Amino acid sequence: MDFLINMSEGTQFAIQLVIVLLCLLYGARKGGVALGMLGGIGLVMMVFLFHVAPGKPAIDVMLTIVSVVVASATLQASGGLDVMLQIAEKLLRRNPKYISILSPLVTATLTVLCGTGHVVYTILPIVYDIAIKNGIRPERPMAATSVSAQMGIIASPVSVAVVTLTAYLLGADQHLANFDGYVDLLKITIPSTYCGCLAIGIFSWFRGKDLDKDEDFQKLISDPAQKEYVYGSTASLMGVKLPKSSWTAMWIFLGAIAVVALMGYFSWLRPSFGPEGKVKPLSMVSVIQIFMLLAGSIILICTKCDSAKIAKGDIFRSGMVAVVAVFGISWMAETMFTVHTPMMKGFLGGIVQEHPWTYALMLLIVSKFVNSQAAALVAFVPLALGVGVSPAIILAFAPACYGYYILPTYPSDLAAIQFDRSGTTHIGRFVINHSFIIPGLIGVFVSCVIGYLLTGMYGYL
Repeated sequence: MDFLINMSEGTQFAIQLVIVLLCLLYGARKGGVALGMLGGIGLVMMVFLFHVAPGKPAIDVMLTIVSVVVASATLQASGGLDVMLQIAEKLLRRNPKYISILSPLVTATLTVLCGTGHVVYTILPIVYDIAIKNGIRPERPMAATSVSAQMGIIASPVSVAVVTLTAYLLGADQHLANFDGYVDLLKITIPSTYCGCLAIGIFSWFRGKDLDKDEDFQKLISDPAQKEYVYGSTASLMGVKLPKSSWTAMWIFLGAIAVVALMGYFSWLRPSFGPEGKVKPLSMVSVIQIFMLLAGSIILICTKCDSAKIAKGDIFRSGMVAVVAVFGISWMAETMFTVHTPMMKGFLGGIVQEHPWTYALMLLIVSKFVNSQAAALVAFVPLALGVGVSPAIILAFAPACYGYYILPTYPSDLAAIQFDRSGTTHIGRFVINHSFIIPGLIGVFVSCVIGYLLTGMYGYL
């Protein structure tokens, strides 16, 4: 295989890029842990055929995912998540007319608090029930809810995406003046995310035909059996008296998040380590890992939660799939892009610097390939920094790491379609014309615009 090594760098890069893309496309098609495992094929070909030194997998990212997922899964198993959902449901049911605007904001908030968008599965049936019982086209709030749940990830103080992006920006050779990390990132991403979710809600309020004017829907419910199925039983936590232990679990979890946020803002609260002259506060990556494990432990002890239930919940299973995906993808991407960074800097650096929006577009596409915001950041941000993209641009366009709404293959989107018994939330004949793509494009575009404006306002641009 010496002829592969003797090829020009451009030819080698083209072949390796095709290998990576094929692994990503096939892995995404198979779903689940396949996306991460397919990285092994790319690694074998690059390391043993092209003699490329293997890069480093994103260990810190994976460990942070594990710690956050364990804490969130323990919250779910203890009933603490049900308390949050019950509070959210009360707000939504008191204002059913505004469900299309409120549901994306409420769901994004749940994601911000829990650090994972997988909380959406439990609120989707509630959103559908409120919409259909009040004569509102379910597609409006259902699609908006699914998209906004994922948008909240980049605004969460305990999400892997936020920690990952903060670490890259702090470690960049071209350091942003007055950017101290964690909280400075959140003051950009939180308002930009909520503006994006609000834009989705406003659009969704008017989208599609009203149910009484929708011929397909009226034809569907003309059959008594189908009408009973569509309007079905009520999904609700209203009136359910949750035990005190569930409330205790919620407050423990929220308390841990508050402590993490405070330590991010006040670095002097963190212990410092290092040799004399190079003493630095404990990194926020370690802080989140420690306090998420602590939160899970205290919930387990104080609520007498059945530990066997933790690994059986949706949050735990989805989180572990994400770990495998980040492991394979980050290792493969790191291996390929590191060796070709100098060449790509000469080829792409000028384009991205002259047209900064191209960075956001490329990050969006990478996110679709890997179906993970953290994995997209791990795969693309080091390359972007290597080719000369300004850290300020990376900060401004942080919301562009969510692009897996482009095709309706993500579990939360599929769940929204499944829970919508009216059939209004759908995948179109041409696949690309589905219920989530326009809300996704609107939300990410508005978030990026607001993020860009805020980045300039804070003096980073």
